[in-house]
Amino acid sequence: MALRILCCVKRVPSPGSRINLTDDGTAVDATHLGFTTSPHEECAVEEAVVLAEHEGGTVTVLTLGPPESVEQLRYAASVGADELVLVATDGAPWDPQRTAAALAEAIKRLETDQETFDLILFGNESADSGGFQVGVRVANALQRPMVNGIKRIELNFDGDGPGSVSARRAVDDGFEVYELPLPAILGVKEGINLPRYPTMRGRLASKKLEISSWEGEAAPGGQALVRLRRPVEQTSTTTILGNSAAAAPAVVDLLEELGVFDR
Repeated sequence: MALRILCCVKRVPSPGSRINLTDDGTAVDATHLGFTTSPHEECAVEEAVVLAEHEGGTVTVLTLGPPESVEQLRYAASVGADELVLVATDGAPWDPQRTAAALAEAIKRLETDQETFDLILFGNESADSGGFQVGVRVANALQRPMVNGIKRIELNFDGDGPGSVSARRAVDDGFEVYELPLPAILGVKEGINLPRYPTMRGRLASKKLEISSWEGEAAPGGQALVRLRRPVEQTSTTTILGNSAAAAPAVVDLLEELGVFDR
C-alpha cells in the first residue's frame, strides 16, 4: 500500500532574531523580522520525506497561519513534500485549543476527500510559543495514539494490515520505545535527522505545486494572551590582564581567586 504522511508545520520568527514587542506588549513587532519553519517541524518534514522515499508514499504538509505562510509550504515542497495545504488566518495569534480544533477539522476534511493518513507528524513544540499542546490536542480530537519527544521512527508492516510504528524517545537514563498501531501521531524532536538543503530544481518545482487553501474556522479556547514580556538582556564584560609576561602575576592572582590552586 502507498504510505500517506501528514506534517503540520508553523511559521515562526527565525531563531536568533531580536524579538521586539508592540507598544502595548500584546504582540510581536514583525516589521524587521525574518520567518522560517519551526526547527522541530523542519526535522519532521525531513523525516516524513525519508519515510515516504523508503516505503513508497506521499507527504502532505499543512500549516495554519497568515497568507505569508505559503513561504514555508513552498520550502517544504522544495525538499520533497507532494501536497500543500494552508488553513488561512488573519495573522493574529491563536490559542492552542483553537489551533488544534481548526487543524483537526482540516485533517478530517482532507481524509474525507482522500484516504486516512497513516502517520501524522508534529514538531515537539513550536519555536515561538513552546506550548507543547497542539499535537496532543489534535490526537485527542482524532482519537489516535500519540507520543511526543521522538528521536527515531521505524514503520512496521505485516501483510495487508495497517501496521504499526516504533517510536523512540530519550529519557535521563537511556531511551523508551513505544509501539503504536497505525494510524498514529508523533511529536518529532529536533536532532532526529539533519534536514536536507533544497536544490535549485526543487525550488523551481515548488513554485509550480498547487496549494489547497481555505479559511480557518474554530472558536477561541479558554486560554487568553494577557501580555508578552521580554527577559532582561544579559551582558558581559572582558578584562584584559595584559599583553606580555608582565600579565603573569595578574593571571596567577585570577587562578588563585577561582580556586584553581593555592599559593
